[in-house]
Amino acid sequence: GPGAAGQRRKEMVLSEKVNQLMEWASKRSVIRMNGDKFRRLVKAPPRNYSVIVMFTALQPHRQCVVCKQADEEYQILANSWRYSSAFTNKIFFAMVDFDEGSDVFQMLNMNSAPTFINFPAKGKPKRGDTYELQVRGFAAEQLARWVADRTDVHIRVIRPPNYAGPLMLGLLLAVIGGLVYLRGSNLDFLYNKTGWAFAALCFVLAMTSGQMWNHIRGPPYAHKNPHTGQVNYIHGSSQAQFVAETHIVLLFNGGVTLGMVLLHEAATSDMDVGKRKFMCIAGIGLVVLFFSWLLSVFRSKYHGYPYRY
Repeated sequence: GPGAAGQRRKEMVLSEKVNQLMEWASKRSVIRMNGDKFRRLVKAPPRNYSVIVMFTALQPHRQCVVCKQADEEYQILANSWRYSSAFTNKIFFAMVDFDEGSDVFQMLNMNSAPTFINFPAKGKPKRGDTYELQVRGFAAEQLARWVADRTDVHIRVIRPPNYAGPLMLGLLLAVIGGLVYLRGSNLDFLYNKTGWAFAALCFVLAMTSGQMWNHIRGPPYAHKNPHTGQVNYIHGSSQAQFVAETHIVLLFNGGVTLGMVLLHEAATSDMDVGKRKFMCIAGIGLVVLFFSWLLSVFRSKYHGYPYRY
């Protein structure tokens, strides 16, 4: 009957779509789409597969640094899925570049990039199907957790081998071993309080500025407004931060610390009075200046912050 014929046509169309996507996925983990491919394979029914689409602007004249960084993590996630033993046609990863599919951006009323959207196998995307990039960052591990929440597909992220860490560790051990060998008869330098204090201070400044948060979340370095071109280095929310913001806070904390060290030296050293006065004034100036800038950062992130300089 007509119903059975329509069902067969629908199954044929679906089979053609899946075969086409599987063929493309076998050649490239992230399928590049233009407007026609997007409307035919993602928007139009029938569809029994989910598609994760990254909307981006990778052309050099767009000057989207975050897009390039997010694309690297997205490629890692897609490759982890494509070359895993659990790979099926249940989910595909695709990309729409603005210069190849500007009509798709207009159709979805999208005015920023990069943006990740999950198009589920059934129905239209809901609110949770748009990835919160500014909050969660674009690290492949974070994207994998979001994909698991939306599709029940669990992807184990496998990154390419990075030998920078072992090389740096080997270099550090070689330097330490060389120092011990050259100064084997005199190891007093290992008991240098100033050296250990400086190393501990660098570690504390790195941790209090948010370096570990960056390592876990993988946020963008900064954010450039696509309409005005203005670059923001401080995130406007207390729930997220940029890498540049970490460096700024580290610098401010370092300035305050240096000011306190100068004040301590001015009060306890045996130098002449003139030098101690200069160190005292310089220390007060550093503390006031950098601490006031720290408060301004807090006020910009925590709206209604009651303290100011």
